[in-house]
Amino acid sequence: MFEAIPPVLLLVVSTVGAAAMGILMIFVRSRSAKKPASIKKIILPPLFMSTGALMFIFPFFRVAPLQILEALGVGIIFSTVLIWTSKFEVREGRIYLKQSKAFIFILIGLLALRVAMKFFLSATIDVGELGGMFWILAFGMIVPWRLAMLWQYKRLKEKIESAVPA
Repeated sequence: MFEAIPPVLLLVVSTVGAAAMGILMIFVRSRSAKKPASIKKIILPPLFMSTGALMFIFPFFRVAPLQILEALGVGIIFSTVLIWTSKFEVREGRIYLKQSKAFIFILIGLLALRVAMKFFLSATIDVGELGGMFWILAFGMIVPWRLAMLWQYKRLKEKIESAVPA
């Protein structure tokens, strides 16, 4: 299916797509800070992203077990940076994601690092496998980040609820 497409074209298209998604994420994140957070808003992005695992139905995207561990490990390391920049605050009795100027620069930095890694690794790893690895990396990044956000949100919500007199 994908074998007929030149690998360089696949690499460029997938990189442009990843960059577009990263830029979209920056805009979504900056807009979401203006609305109260909720458990649903925290949990849904990884659930929606999980549908991307269907790519592994196609042999073109399958990766070796060691590559899975490598991609997952890098994703978890990257998630620590996102966890570090994601904090909540209470405004008018509601919980909001605190706007962090560093977050945008960190996200751009992570995106640039991913693009550089993709071009570097494309010399030794097939484009399809690389696509699968970068999906695993992204999923390995978003799941711990969102779990940490959920934990922070619930802790803050319990704190607010315990402070409200009955």
